[in-house]
Amino acid sequence: MPLVSSTPMLQAARAGGYCIGAFNVHTLEMLQAAVEAAEELRSPIILQTTVGTVKHLGPDYIAAAATVAANRSSVPIALHLDHCSDFDLIVRCIRAGYTSVMIDASPFPFDENVRLTAKVVEVARAAGVNVEAELGKVGGVEDDIVVDERDALLADPDECERFVRLTGVPTLAPAIGTAHGIYKGEPRIDFDRIRRIAERVAVPLVLHGGSGIPDDQVRECIRLGMSKMNVATELRIVFSDAIKAVFASNPDENDPRKYMVPAKQALREAVAAKIRLCGSAGKAGGPL
Repeated sequence: MPLVSSTPMLQAARAGGYCIGAFNVHTLEMLQAAVEAAEELRSPIILQTTVGTVKHLGPDYIAAAATVAANRSSVPIALHLDHCSDFDLIVRCIRAGYTSVMIDASPFPFDENVRLTAKVVEVARAAGVNVEAELGKVGGVEDDIVVDERDALLADPDECERFVRLTGVPTLAPAIGTAHGIYKGEPRIDFDRIRRIAERVAVPLVLHGGSGIPDDQVRECIRLGMSKMNVATELRIVFSDAIKAVFASNPDENDPRKYMVPAKQALREAVAAKIRLCGSAGKAGGPL
């Protein structure tokens, strides 16, 4: 099937009490592995790319590869641009074939975040593309975006309700205590804040910083209303470690297939584990 907007799959997840995994990919092998895991488990899936990956590979190359994967697959696949504050790049990605985009105007004051988000929503709606926006600031490092833990601000539930009403944004990523990257200690997730936001906001909520959160905490976030979970750093580590293992045993290896195949398999297993954790296995229909 063709690439689809993530809006319907996320709305179904919100209504069904499960979550859709959104996996950052940086190579063709990573993209293939994620889709193969989703196909095996009959799960909808969101492929994500950072701004840095888009600049590295080009939105048209990425969208073309994702389109081929989607056309060969029988599960719903969306292609998402993550954490972008560049309106022109968002438009370029939509034109290239992305079916979901994130406008990250969270560093700006509330009114400016509303203005910028509403502008993207207007453009994306005409193209049938989902939009995600962030309220508050998620700490840690995401590509070239760095938010010090001391500067991370949690989203206010009342502001979340007002923000969605003013912008019409169909997906919201509220800062609730998670962080990008791998946690140095125990994540400090504000579960009550998730509950209060979910009570005020009907649109699907997004859990950023999904790498390294203990499984029981992920399940609680989903139970409280999180419908999309972003996973990035954990996948890069798994993929890279598999490549390192090949060179550790054979330092003179020069055939990319010899190290990309085990890396792809390791990533496929990691994505499958996250899909099971999200509860989306079987949600695409058909046999497991």
